[in-house]
Amino acid sequence: MRAVGIIFSNIHDNNVPELARIRTLGSIPFGCRYRLIDFPLSNMVNSGIDTVGIITKSNYQSLMDHVGSGKDWDLARKDGGVIILPPYGDAESSTLYTSRLEALKGITNFLFRADEEYVVMTDCDAVSRINYNEVIEYHIRNHADITLVYKKFKDGEYSAKNATTFDVKDGRIVNVNYKERLQEESYNVFTNVFVMKKSLLQNIVMDSISHNKRHFMTDVIAANVEGMKIMGFEHKGFYAGITSLQAYYDSNMHMLDEKVRHEIFSDRSVFTKIRDSAPTKYGNSAIVKNSMIADGCIIEGEVENSILFRNVKVARGAVVKNSIIMQNTVLGENSTLNCIIADKNVTIRDRKVLSGSENHPFYIGKGIMI
Repeated sequence: MRAVGIIFSNIHDNNVPELARIRTLGSIPFGCRYRLIDFPLSNMVNSGIDTVGIITKSNYQSLMDHVGSGKDWDLARKDGGVIILPPYGDAESSTLYTSRLEALKGITNFLFRADEEYVVMTDCDAVSRINYNEVIEYHIRNHADITLVYKKFKDGEYSAKNATTFDVKDGRIVNVNYKERLQEESYNVFTNVFVMKKSLLQNIVMDSISHNKRHFMTDVIAANVEGMKIMGFEHKGFYAGITSLQAYYDSNMHMLDEKVRHEIFSDRSVFTKIRDSAPTKYGNSAIVKNSMIADGCIIEGEVENSILFRNVKVARGAVVKNSIIMQNTVLGENSTLNCIIADKNVTIRDRKVLSGSENHPFYIGKGIMI
């Protein structure tokens, strides 16, 4: 069951415009030392998928720096490996894509060169652990044309304002819904994972070109729920969708739950770019509770229920609670942060007090001094 992987790095940039203004969604830092692309990319590697194309669009320099040759994912190979697919994939492309189907039109050469039988497509807008081999086996066992992965939520568990949901009967998707608000007792939320034969995807892309189709979910999936056998595979593990800045904050805070952290990171199979950093230094006055702290930090103040990335400095008397502090941020003496998302290279001067709330975290942009 050989499969080629396709990862869309930019398709949901509008979900978190604050964080994606200077980078792709896939390169947004997450969980102390990772980027969002690490999760789908690691899932593919752990599923034996060793040819992965990453579709880019804009602001992808940091993504290229992070992924590099793919050696940290064991994808630095002469045949296959990880391949960055720029937005202009052929001579006819002159404008940036605006939808998934348009993005696929730009990588037809990549699809035709791949010799794998199946294709797994996914996005970078979620944190989860999933074995794609199980999805492919389910797909084959049910003689499906297309298999889509969904997560069942109860009312109130999923906060996205706009979500794609499915009505599923005996494993088959019978209806596709686009809902602004989810108010049912339970609902099946699409996780943006597709499995199908590569030959079918090629036919879909070529047909979309000839008939000027643009949207994969509307023009392919929703339009063919009766004409094609489209199956739904239920993902029963942890799933956090990055659908807004609030969802990004909540998803990071979920990592402080030991059960969630164990499911995602327990066997060290979420890979990321390795950096050489000194161990974190804790001063005599440091107090740290229920937090994730990356290498290279210097902590002399108090950190509680927070996530600190590499080389963060927390000065004596500073207090950080319920916050996400990204790389190279400096917190001055006697400063206080609560429910803050601080991007890279932020400087908070002495005695500053900043606070958001758990339902409305306050974001500080990259390189800002306060």
